[in-house]
Amino acid sequence: MNNAFGKAYGKSRIINDGNAAGDILECAEGLSFWGGVDPETGRIIDVHHPNHGQLVSGKILMMPTSRGSCSGSGVLLQLSLNALAPAALVFCEHEEILTLGALVSDRIFDRPLPTIVLPKTEYERLARCNSATLSQGRLSADDFTLELDRVEPGQLCLTEKDKSVLSGEAGTANKMAMEIICLMAAVNGAVELTDVTKGHIDGCILAHSANLIFAEKLADLGARVSIPTTINAISVDRENWQSQNVPQDFGNRASRLADAYVKMGVRPVFTCAPYLLDDAPELGETIGWSESNAVIFANSVLGARSPKHPDYLDLFIAMTGRAPEAGVYTEAGRVPRTIVEVELPLDNHDDLLWPLLGWLAGRCSPNNIPVLRGLEGTNPATDDLKALCAAFGTTSGAPMLHVAGLTPEAYLPPSPDAERHVIRRSDLVAAWKELNRGDCKIDLVAIGSPHASLSEIRQIVELLAGRRCNTSTQMIITAGRDTLLAATGEGLTEKLAAAGVRLLPDLCWCSITEPIFPRHAKGLMTNSGKYAHYAHGISGRHARLAGIRDCVEAAVTGTAKAQVPGWISDRAAE
Repeated sequence: MNNAFGKAYGKSRIINDGNAAGDILECAEGLSFWGGVDPETGRIIDVHHPNHGQLVSGKILMMPTSRGSCSGSGVLLQLSLNALAPAALVFCEHEEILTLGALVSDRIFDRPLPTIVLPKTEYERLARCNSATLSQGRLSADDFTLELDRVEPGQLCLTEKDKSVLSGEAGTANKMAMEIICLMAAVNGAVELTDVTKGHIDGCILAHSANLIFAEKLADLGARVSIPTTINAISVDRENWQSQNVPQDFGNRASRLADAYVKMGVRPVFTCAPYLLDDAPELGETIGWSESNAVIFANSVLGARSPKHPDYLDLFIAMTGRAPEAGVYTEAGRVPRTIVEVELPLDNHDDLLWPLLGWLAGRCSPNNIPVLRGLEGTNPATDDLKALCAAFGTTSGAPMLHVAGLTPEAYLPPSPDAERHVIRRSDLVAAWKELNRGDCKIDLVAIGSPHASLSEIRQIVELLAGRRCNTSTQMIITAGRDTLLAATGEGLTEKLAAAGVRLLPDLCWCSITEPIFPRHAKGLMTNSGKYAHYAHGISGRHARLAGIRDCVEAAVTGTAKAQVPGWISDRAAE
């Protein structure tokens, strides 16, 4: 994913200083802390991860890099505030999400969390040890010691305005923001900062207290965004939660979190799909977004430019209008480094193909930008590409993908050393089985992760064709405020209400907890590969994944098909 990173970190480096000692926990696969680690216990809860059930707290936690949601930085901060964080983090590839969380823990909350990057050979040597100690810039384990170079932003070329912000002339909040931006620039091997035109804030879900503590602290320090900035889905229906049996304390705190960002000048759209808004970024536009699905869609489908900025860094960038010029902000950073050949099923695939492909493509390319080949004859809708990008973001840490013949920069030649993978029909079968662990009796059909589009809502109304949801099954659609307003104008919300379908603004399934998530519901069905992947970690229920047509049928009948769809399976694969 990142040649510049490899060159900058040929030596053993310490990004965030401190002392630590503990047993080593090596994760051979990257881990998304959001949806993958419980911030109240420190236990790995991602059922798809090889280290499921193990504790990260107090460990020298090793993984090549993180992956998944931008919100992992907030989970790490909450672990730190709960005294449940790893003793230290050790990576051997480019990593930003947990690194940013560690910097915020140290620089803003005075809770050091050492973060180290090692060359591959030293990383593998350390992984063979049982325990390690970090003290005064030295990492010791078994019979060897490594001297660690400190990462410093000393070579960064700053404008006079940048320097004035860094000196504190724009206030304490902006000074802290610029300091961390400069450190992240050094982490990325960047030599200068770039202007960004739009921001999108992700750390606004009350999944834990750290997000609220951070936002209110910055707001109290006088932080204000300096560029047009939108905000992600939140944890409550902001205007109606009081009538939805949401606990008073939770509702108040979730509202305070949203209000803190609005106080800082953020536009209260409360959507995880800002690319569906009227002012979506354009081809080549340089933006500063967080929220993994939004970043991947913006880069891949729109051709805009934004790294997958970690939570909290998104606010710092929106405050200053500046970001490290590295990664996908550069032409070289957008080059595919993995080639994925897709052997497409020939028999009338439906929209389920796209989340399955995204999930598999991420597994083929967990750290690098891939190009998918073999889909040139398809004609995916924008909603299909939305599903592809969202599912890709659950299994890959890369900020974009290319699809030959479909996405605007798929013409970029792959790196000469690009890895090659093939997605076969048998892989689609295996992915379907992995993401369909839930009950076939369906109590809840969840649509809108990412937020449903107007075209998806129209399609659901058409598929219902005047029918109603089963008396034992709820269907809930989450969508952005602008989308719901348009749907109401077309009379769609009235038709859905008559069918027993519930529409919710402001939340998405990645932020919904009980009682909005029905307490009695056991059987869960969704059209989202992202939610199918994270559902158990969020709700404690395994999901079933299907296309919209089958989701509607499950809502009407109360049951899901148990067998692999015929267009996926060629019988031999089963």
